Amino acid sequence: MMPGINPKQMKAAMRKMGMQMNEIENVTKVVVYTADGNYVFEDAQVVGITMQGQTSYQLTGNMHFEEAEVEIPESDVELVASQTSVSPEAALAALKECKGDIAEAILKLTAV
Repeated sequence: MMPGINPKQMKAAMRKMGMQMNEIENVTKVVVYTADGNYVFEDAQVVGITMQGQTSYQLTGNMHFEEAEVEIPESDVELVASQTSVSPEAALAALKECKGDIAEAILKLTAV
């Protein structure tokens, strides 16, 4: 709640305003997926706040960001493997390291 305010008084005031809070029990982890990666909240606490028929959620916890892994098309793997005379596995590894950049992967595999 808010520091310096009695929790019972706060709940009573919220009820008067038509607000209702409900904690979602036993939440251990929440993941928010985005195009750039995932926001992972460990030891999460989720509270639903309902007011005037609309519910919003407050999320707290230890957050860290996991970058999205680049999807590598099979055609890119075949192209890099054929251009550099390496195995498809090596081509895929180079493409992942270069975040899908074909030219950079080819240069990486051909540089001595």
